[in-house]
Amino acid sequence: MKLSHSDIVTLILSLGVMLILSRFVGEFFRKFKFPLVVGEIITGIILGKTVLGHFKPAWGDHLFPNVGNVPLALNGITSLSVIMLLFVAGMEVELHILRKNGKKALLASMGGFIFPMVVGILLGYFFTDYFHIEQTSRKVFALFLGTALSITALPVIARTLLDLGLYKTNIGAIVIAAAMIDDLMGWLIFSIVLSLIQTHKEATFALWQTIALTFGYAILILTGAKWLIDKSLPWFQKKFAWPGGVLSVAFGLCFLGAAFTEYIGIHAVFGAFIFGIAFGDSKHLTYEARNIINQFVTNIFAPLFFVSIGLRLDFIAHFDWHITVLILIAAIVTKLAGATLGSYIGGLNLKQSLAVGFGMNARGAMEIILANLAFEAKLINETIFVALVIMAIVTSLLAGPMMQIFCKGIVKDAEPKLPDLRGSF
Repeated sequence: MKLSHSDIVTLILSLGVMLILSRFVGEFFRKFKFPLVVGEIITGIILGKTVLGHFKPAWGDHLFPNVGNVPLALNGITSLSVIMLLFVAGMEVELHILRKNGKKALLASMGGFIFPMVVGILLGYFFTDYFHIEQTSRKVFALFLGTALSITALPVIARTLLDLGLYKTNIGAIVIAAAMIDDLMGWLIFSIVLSLIQTHKEATFALWQTIALTFGYAILILTGAKWLIDKSLPWFQKKFAWPGGVLSVAFGLCFLGAAFTEYIGIHAVFGAFIFGIAFGDSKHLTYEARNIINQFVTNIFAPLFFVSIGLRLDFIAHFDWHITVLILIAAIVTKLAGATLGSYIGGLNLKQSLAVGFGMNARGAMEIILANLAFEAKLINETIFVALVIMAIVTSLLAGPMMQIFCKGIVKDAEPKLPDLRGSF
């Protein structure tokens, strides 16, 4: 494939329009306390088939053509964006918080993961026709829907806790730790789901080999590689040009991990996520370096990905309120019930447990990425994709106000010095 002169002009023009318009729209919505990502998705809807493609189809076809080299190049850029987004999400996982809040976080996480997983599997398996899914994909779809209802959004939870001044409280630590566990389990299961979709010809390894290699990779990266990164990072930061040296090392490791898991049959995002945990957990990674990596991804590559979500299809034509309401209710009720019950059993009172439940209810960018990968793999149709995106937005917007209600009276500690997560979702 070789891009022609006109292809290069179109690609660069489309990237420029996506970045500039998404920033203006995102900042507009941020004035009303909405995360930037809401504006980025709406920008995609405006530029895509829903608005521009409907009123000015010739403009839409010229700016975002559906055939040829330009969509292939744009797809490659957005694929890299997803990998880097998951690397940054992994960097926000703090293993010492997991160890410190082990029992309570584990109970909250298990409740908030098992309840939605079971309900999602049952809905996906016994109501396949309702979701318009082929019978041959029933088992895989059921496992996917369970995972989609179970996953949480660590970035938006962290941002919500920071906004409420609860990040360093006992409640905040439990919510963060439980969300970390949910994310780890969710991405592992979803990666296995995607490996089940592959045809025999596409699979390099048998399923059991893929699963064994995946666990082996995760253990190796979170032990040996994590130790090596921690020991060598001071040398990189001292000897290499600042900040380019750290950026090169960080994303080099990100892409190596992504390439390995993609090779063994697990999606590349899982490899990037695990390496992000190992890299971000180093005590030698400075605040400035962490913030530069975060800003670089969330302000350049994240908008391109989230705008591309809105470009993919007509959100009005594929909106089904029955399916959307069903998924929304199932997601909110099961996560809230499970996480609240787990927290209550762990020793929190009812108000604190409800605060944890609503905090973990936020799905955010993680859900949207999950839905996008499933849509690309043709596991879900357009209607379910739209419903999952709406569910991700609604649950994330609901988390902050509800936590504020149930956290009244909790002592607010000083906020930690963390990267600016205002664009995270």
